[in-house]
Amino acid sequence: MTVTLDHLRRYAVARSLFKPTTLMRAIGRLGFVQADPIRAPARAQDLTLRHRVAGYRAGELEQRYPRLALEEDFFVNYGFLPREHHALMHPREARVVWTPTRWKQAHAVRDFIAERGAVHPREVDAHFAHGKTTNWFGGSSNASTQLLDGMHYRGMLRVARRDGGTRVYALRDGDATPVDALVANERLDALLDIIVRKYAPLPAASLGQLLGHLRSGVPQWQGLRTAALKRARERLGTARVDGVDWYWPADESPRAARWKPDDDVRLLTPFDPVVWDRRRFELFWGWAYRFEAYTPAPKRKLGYYALPLLWHDRVIGWANLSVTGGELQSQFGYVDGRAPRDAAFRSACNAELERMRLFLGLEE
Repeated sequence: MTVTLDHLRRYAVARSLFKPTTLMRAIGRLGFVQADPIRAPARAQDLTLRHRVAGYRAGELEQRYPRLALEEDFFVNYGFLPREHHALMHPREARVVWTPTRWKQAHAVRDFIAERGAVHPREVDAHFAHGKTTNWFGGSSNASTQLLDGMHYRGMLRVARRDGGTRVYALRDGDATPVDALVANERLDALLDIIVRKYAPLPAASLGQLLGHLRSGVPQWQGLRTAALKRARERLGTARVDGVDWYWPADESPRAARWKPDDDVRLLTPFDPVVWDRRRFELFWGWAYRFEAYTPAPKRKLGYYALPLLWHDRVIGWANLSVTGGELQSQFGYVDGRAPRDAAFRSACNAELERMRLFLGLEE
């Protein structure tokens, strides 16, 4: 049975944009939700979840997080994932080796947090006066913030909640005993399956790229990745289409009649699973989408935070949205130079903007 690019495209859209469900079920089905602090007009995690959680509103994940079985952490990038997925990555061994002095600071901060239950970075900085340091992008930040980040990454702390967007930390309970090679391989296979279930179908190069990104989540298993990729290729569903090898979960078929994209217009965050893989994006839709928030304004072609515009199983353009004076403002661009003349498109586009207003709390 021949698999075509049309099959793969419909499959990619329909399986990712499943029927809206509860917040925990949606995150469990996605396996992981990437986070980004930019609000244009909302954060990436909220823009991702609004399509997949019934009645979702901007900021709901942050509000409900303290009561949910979720963790913030690095996976293939930074975001939110169920605790059972999070546990697969720990105990984590960071690539940067701390000095004895740094470990002494970390243990002192850990004792401080143990006494208080949960702390804001400024409380740690006020108590220990760690001073300033240069952060990864060359600017200045509190040394306490970097220390807390490092403790979180090493599994000593967890994010208990956020106050005004800032992480508030608590102690994390967990076994610090390194796992043996057999368990490590089993966990690496499970993590790679989570990746595939989120982003499938994947071109072979993208599968390898995502496994490379997984070094942020499990740097301690760097030497096991080549064998893990080989095992994945052997167990996953696969087909060669137009000279490209594609992979997907073995219990799914891209040809199945169930994969039918709906008639809605959807504005997707640049980090949405449907559009995240730029290599796949170009194969599916024949044009190059680029995230330009960090591109100098004169060089931008699509806009600061252009949201890919999906209709049926095609990304036909983009939109830049903003809120001014309590009103949603929108600017659209189209690959073909103009919007489809179909009345159904105009109606669906207006419906999507109305859903965006509700999501942002701009109801009249």
